[in-house]
Amino acid sequence: MEIIISNSSEIPIYEQIKEQIKIKIISSELKEDDLLPSIRTLAKDLHCSVITTKNAYEELVKEGYIKNVPSKGFYVAKVNKDIAKEEQLNKIEEFMDKAVSIAKMNSINKKVLNEILNILYEEDK
Repeated sequence: MEIIISNSSEIPIYEQIKEQIKIKIISSELKEDDLLPSIRTLAKDLHCSVITTKNAYEELVKEGYIKNVPSKGFYVAKVNKDIAKEEQLNKIEEFMDKAVSIAKMNSINKKVLNEILNILYEEDK
């Protein structure tokens, strides 16, 4: 499972891990009942603390994305993908709201914002 973390990001590492796993579940890259790497294995692979990966997994359990099966490990839980996607859409709206506010304060018009969005959206392809 590929997870990319950024040490220069303002987002805590456990949150970066959590969000990337959530996206993999929502996109069906990870499917229900898939076994996740152990906390120690993931920490070793990502060169981060075991506490960091433990926190990410605990948050994912609380949010219902994964389940802990004692003595067996962490597995992808059954997730209502519509609700999960709605949660992600809400986050996007929050970020876009901030971007629009900044643009308006700096007299940047909608056309320029659309151009930026198109460039950023195509970058990942």
